[in-house]
Amino acid sequence: MRNLWIFLSRYNAFFFFIIFFTVGLVLTIRNNAYQRSVTFSSTNEIVGTAYKRLNIIKRYLNLTQVNDSLAAENAQLKTQLLAIASIDSAQISNVKDTVNHQQYALIAAKVIKNSIALTNNIITINKGGKDGIAKDMAVISPIKGVVGFVQNVSENFATIRPLLNQETAISVVLKKDNAFGSLVWGDDNFDYRKAYVKEIPNHYKVKVGDTIITSGSGGFPRGIEVGKVTNTRVSTGDSFMTLEIALFNNFSTLQFVYIVKDKFAEEVKSLQPEIKNER
Repeated sequence: MRNLWIFLSRYNAFFFFIIFFTVGLVLTIRNNAYQRSVTFSSTNEIVGTAYKRLNIIKRYLNLTQVNDSLAAENAQLKTQLLAIASIDSAQISNVKDTVNHQQYALIAAKVIKNSIALTNNIITINKGGKDGIAKDMAVISPIKGVVGFVQNVSENFATIRPLLNQETAISVVLKKDNAFGSLVWGDDNFDYRKAYVKEIPNHYKVKVGDTIITSGSGGFPRGIEVGKVTNTRVSTGDSFMTLEIALFNNFSTLQFVYIVKDKFAEEVKSLQPEIKNER
């Protein structure tokens, strides 16, 4: 207490100055319209700037929630687009409810673990059985391209066997002439940006730049663009060619995926019990 009194006594002039300055400032602002308006304007600007910066911080902290919301909304929009694309133009006047008649629905999921440099890569997502995900469902990219197939499912999580896996093959076609082939990552390929299309008959004229799309088999909706042809070569000793393609989907930056629920998947699977996925 004695030290506090000594401190106040030593610096009493400074404290009196602060007190009188504050009182004078308050009286000046209160009794003069111009000074009052200038003070309020400056105060509002300072407070506004502070709130703006605080809002930026809050938005940054909420980015995860916003991204999840946008992914779910995009999944709904893509589902509607798939429904529209699958409508038979000859029967369009008879279709009243595209939601009830659609073959495909999409479930948005966030990638929580991903690998791209292994021989058999695996992707882990934050959705599982309770969200309607089941084994062998097809998985596509939110923007463009295919991802792979659901491999294992728990209640809250699932793993995906992506295209960047030696055991994955996806049925595709050449967009310009519907020539069927099998999309694979390829033996001894560790480049996540490219893949190969095998079993294209040699009599088809394929050019660099031709687009590859899904065939509508294996749970994938038809017409999803997979990549563009970058090189063609005829396999020795057979009647088929192998195409090298540049993938549209960038696996290294994959943050969200869409799992495709095919309404008729079980029915098709029952007719082809010996076939694993599209093979």
